[in-house]
Amino acid sequence: MPAEIDIFGVYVPSFLLLALAAMAVTRLLSRLFSQVGLSRLIWHRALFDLAVFVLVTGAGYVLLQRIT
Repeated sequence: MPAEIDIFGVYVPSFLLLALAAMAVTRLLSRLFSQVGLSRLIWHRALFDLAVFVLVTGAGYVLLQRIT
């Protein structure tokens, strides 16, 4: 995984882009859990969302490592 990505002349850390993508996926998963009804089984919603964000970020990092 490259350390920095050039976006219109601005160097952005690749981990920042990965974290933004993971945040979007986490929000989609959170919305899906609410619609399905799984959110009522979650004891601490903020802690659960943080854990899902960390898992999605880690999975994205591993996938990017395997691709590059």
